[in-house]
Amino acid sequence: MKPWTLPTKSDLGIDPVAQLVWVSRLLGSQPDLVLHGGGNTSCKGTVVDVHGDQIEALFVKGSGVDLATIDRSGFAVTDLGMVRKLLTLGELSDEEMVNELRRSLLEVGGPDPSLETILHAFLPHRFVLHTHADAFLAVSDSPHGSTILEELFGDRCVQVGYRRPGLPLALACVEAWNASSNDHAEVLFLQNHGVFTFADSAEGAYRLMADVVTTLEMKLSEASGEPTIPVELDDPNPVELARFRTEVSSVAGRPMILRLDKGPEVAAFVNRQDLVDVASKGPVTPDHVIRTKPVPLVGRDVEEFAQQYRRYFADNAASQNVDLVMLDPAPRVVVDPEWGVLGIGKDVRAAQIAGDIYRKTIQGITGAEALGGYQPLGVSAQFEIEYWSLEQAKLKRVRPDRELTGQVAIVTGAASGIGRACAKALLDAGAAVCGIDLSSEVSTTFGNPSYVGVQANVTDRAQMRQAIATTVQSFGGIDIVVVAAGIFGASVPISELPTEDWRKVLSINVDSVFEFFQDVHPVLAASPVDGRVVVVASKNVPAPGKGAAAYSTSKAALVQLSRVAALEWASDGIRINMVHPDAVFDTGLWTPELLAERAAKYGLSIEDYKRRNLLSTEVHAASVGALVLDMCGPGFVATTGAQVPIDGGSDRVI
Repeated sequence: MKPWTLPTKSDLGIDPVAQLVWVSRLLGSQPDLVLHGGGNTSCKGTVVDVHGDQIEALFVKGSGVDLATIDRSGFAVTDLGMVRKLLTLGELSDEEMVNELRRSLLEVGGPDPSLETILHAFLPHRFVLHTHADAFLAVSDSPHGSTILEELFGDRCVQVGYRRPGLPLALACVEAWNASSNDHAEVLFLQNHGVFTFADSAEGAYRLMADVVTTLEMKLSEASGEPTIPVELDDPNPVELARFRTEVSSVAGRPMILRLDKGPEVAAFVNRQDLVDVASKGPVTPDHVIRTKPVPLVGRDVEEFAQQYRRYFADNAASQNVDLVMLDPAPRVVVDPEWGVLGIGKDVRAAQIAGDIYRKTIQGITGAEALGGYQPLGVSAQFEIEYWSLEQAKLKRVRPDRELTGQVAIVTGAASGIGRACAKALLDAGAAVCGIDLSSEVSTTFGNPSYVGVQANVTDRAQMRQAIATTVQSFGGIDIVVVAAGIFGASVPISELPTEDWRKVLSINVDSVFEFFQDVHPVLAASPVDGRVVVVASKNVPAPGKGAAAYSTSKAALVQLSRVAALEWASDGIRINMVHPDAVFDTGLWTPELLAERAAKYGLSIEDYKRRNLLSTEVHAASVGALVLDMCGPGFVATTGAQVPIDGGSDRVI
């Protein structure tokens, strides 16, 4: 566990919920304790109803809420007496339990209570903390885990065998607690699942959690021996990885995002001699199975993995006594000795969660092996959780798919102007986006986990090839290409245009795109949903202007290059279309001084100058971004080679 600092009393006062928020965020900030909505916390207190009566209440983390960012609204406020009364029932279906927990809510606008609310209610202490500490899972998954816990903690702990969360788990804990018959218990271990600590203060409960986890970490450190020699993995071939993504997407029935991890810990793991054996034993806790599936794909035979998953479903479905529909049989984690680990999901968040969880699985396997062997729970427990209706309901509570969910775009010139607007439109539509720009600001253009910014000069072929590789390693492939980078150059007559300026404009606006097309084409051709290219050209193509020889010529050449590519790439299912913007004034090209100068030249106000077109409308960068998005959507599925103006109507073009 990382070092931590207690706030002063004045920071929290005596409000128990404020203390609960604090300690919850403290736990949530530590990925060695909880990840992506895992764990839960609670405190007991009172609320006053409309009659002025005090009611004993349990404030418990809402189901699926992330401890790292939780605030008061993330806690369900339940009637403690009603929840405790559920312990008197010998049986309760999952659906009945959820219904009763909802009935116990004292604030109906809050989230659904955690599935472990009944256990929180049973424990008599004011504050209860529950984590899935990595160190505990490693010990618990070892051959003598229970004995090790007993030796380390003695009568300070109560141990309970694995149960699915809900009333059965709570009843098993009640039975184990009562059977322990001691007043020293201050930690509850749920084997292959997690740790509960409890105290009458948030600080006390956290100190106990820190003590328990640190003790377990020291035990693992003693057993681990000498550190392994660092191993480095080479970057995968982008085309091979993109084609692999298409295989995975085909089995999944939808485009999938793949995120590559080839860090030192992963590299050491995938180079184990017993990789196939240890990786095929399952997750460190069955609770991870809804994110990672029971086992990863070791290697790259996607179809063989799918066949094994179908057999796994057929072998276990009959035992559930309910009709089940098989989930898609595509892997969610790939462990490959040459590539590393791939986390896979329908979007970047899902892929990131799968990858993050598997890094924890690697730590659990490594730790358990140091203690004598990795022995997680068997297949039946994994299947029960994977197809448990309440766990599947958690996944369904996420935001519904957007138009481009699971698809990947690469956008040049993404740090500002039209390029930025295009990248934003694609992100808002659900795509994962790699933005490329000469400006260093490209890396921070969007604070979105689905965005990666790469600083690169479009005329530097090595940098652009690396940008393509970065996109594929970050997201798995490329489905959409938007060419928006370009320069205008000096506005002077041909007779005064320096040759070096002419060549610079053509180098950036045409030559770089020619090389980019060559390098991105094989990756784009591997798209599972057919590739799309949108080229931001210019009104100057059909209607060139004085003093813009280099710009007008370069954009005309760019359009011709794109038309030829449309002819050649159609057989790969790639469609290429072009947009011709004009008078887009909310870009870096147009400074207030330049706008004022041009407006004065025409004897117009700045606002009238911006609307100097047939429709008397202002054209914004966002308008161009929206059109580019449309061209990447189903409305243009049968269109390639098209040139669409977006200029408010120009009599010179029409």
